[in-house]
Amino acid sequence: MTTKAEFFDRIRAEMARTPGRAPSALAARPVRPREGLDVLRRELSERWRENLDRFQHELERVGGVLHRVAEAGEVPDVVAQIAAERGMHRVVTWPRDTLGVDVAAPLVTRGFDAAVMPGTEVAAAERARLRGLAAAADLGVTGAEVAIAETGTLVVVSGAGRPRSTSLLPACHVAVFERDVLVESLVQMGLVLEAWHEGAEPSWRGAAINFITGPSRTADIELTLTRGVHGPKEVHAVFVERGLSVARRA
Repeated sequence: MTTKAEFFDRIRAEMARTPGRAPSALAARPVRPREGLDVLRRELSERWRENLDRFQHELERVGGVLHRVAEAGEVPDVVAQIAAERGMHRVVTWPRDTLGVDVAAPLVTRGFDAAVMPGTEVAAAERARLRGLAAAADLGVTGAEVAIAETGTLVVVSGAGRPRSTSLLPACHVAVFERDVLVESLVQMGLVLEAWHEGAEPSWRGAAINFITGPSRTADIELTLTRGVHGPKEVHAVFVERGLSVARRA
């Protein structure tokens, strides 16, 4: 049996292995964030390859996997391969108009049980049914509004046609994105958030903005890590070089 002293000694030993916090300071809020974001995106368009390489490196450090495809039509092949290799059969996906590519139909032709989330708001009873559908699924496919190279983070915004249950409830999450959503740092993500909230709130955006950095990790008081307790055990990102028909709405 572990004594109280031994218990706290172990915690102190684990905390000693954690590097100290980096110095920080408040950044000034931009005056015209939408204009600033437009300028930033033009600058980032010249560095997307370097940013994608860094995103992959950081994503892999936290246990995620990046897949690269040239055309949007290859996305269903990647999803099918991920599912087949893990013996997964039930897939739930955002609709084509939101995701930018039809994933469900090609998966059905391959013998998978693929369900598409609705593209509009639904009644409470239907939302409950859809949550159950997502909870029963093995794999969920979503888009990503932003991919942060500095941390390997996927930013997924909820709303009509983009339920957060698709990314949170299945054991495996696959996020599809293109070069336009890449930013370099959390500082730049701050500008994105400011631009999103400048002016009136758009009708399509829901209440949740989820920052997903690798598979779900949970640690108990003794700092023992376990995957998949409060979210997916696996996170895959699929980068599409061209062909996604997604209109940027920020």
